[in-house]
Amino acid sequence: MEVVARARLSEDETRLENVAVILEGAERRLAFAPDGTTLHATGADRFRFYNGDLSGGRRSYEADPTIRKHFAGRISRINTDGSIPKDNPFLSDPLVPPDVYAFGIREPEGAAIKPKTGELWEVEHGPAGGDELNVIRSGHDYGWPVISYGLQYTSGKQVGSGLTAKSGMDQPLYYWFPDIAPSGLLFYTADRFPEWTGNLFVGSLGTRSLIRLVIEGERVVGEEPLLANRNQCVQDVRQGPDGLIYVLTEDGGLLRIAPKR
Repeated sequence: MEVVARARLSEDETRLENVAVILEGAERRLAFAPDGTTLHATGADRFRFYNGDLSGGRRSYEADPTIRKHFAGRISRINTDGSIPKDNPFLSDPLVPPDVYAFGIREPEGAAIKPKTGELWEVEHGPAGGDELNVIRSGHDYGWPVISYGLQYTSGKQVGSGLTAKSGMDQPLYYWFPDIAPSGLLFYTADRFPEWTGNLFVGSLGTRSLIRLVIEGERVVGEEPLLANRNQCVQDVRQGPDGLIYVLTEDGGLLRIAPKR
């Protein structure tokens, strides 16, 4: 089972000390919220009720939302010492793990905190199409596998209920069809690229590029692929302390994006 652990880096920076597991059953991405809690994105396909071949459609997940809260992909929220924040949304429900913050997530690959709001944004794989960008809020249901803009892998039919929207379930802020197969996520906050400040960057395995999204509030108003001429899957993207953008590629390469001189 995947775990989240904390540790201290030794003074000589050669080893980890005082390693302690603070959350079990969580994997994929994590982000540090401004309030000091940590948010952990977990993929639905890694749980026993969801296997790698599932494209949606099992009725029990629709009839019993507790199953989806417990076993489906979810966002967990804990304090850095592993304790549970007192304002987590499902503490009064004995059938839901206390760390659950939001659910209905399929297969998250990127997570980033938006600087101005402190909210978690995540990007996830749909099935055949329907990759999503979501703003994660406490107690919200993001729909998987009841609603989706993607299709089942084998039959090409719609997933779950066959609907793309349902009362009580959040719509994605943005979605892609066909897939881009998203990876890392970055809000650019530096000034080395002034025209990009505030933009959102998404790594793409499918289009083999770095995708720049122009954001206004909670709307995507522009999209531009970058590095497509290199024809390499982008695994992750980060902003360096120098204000430049660093991209990890499928072959283990590390690219640095800098302004033209």
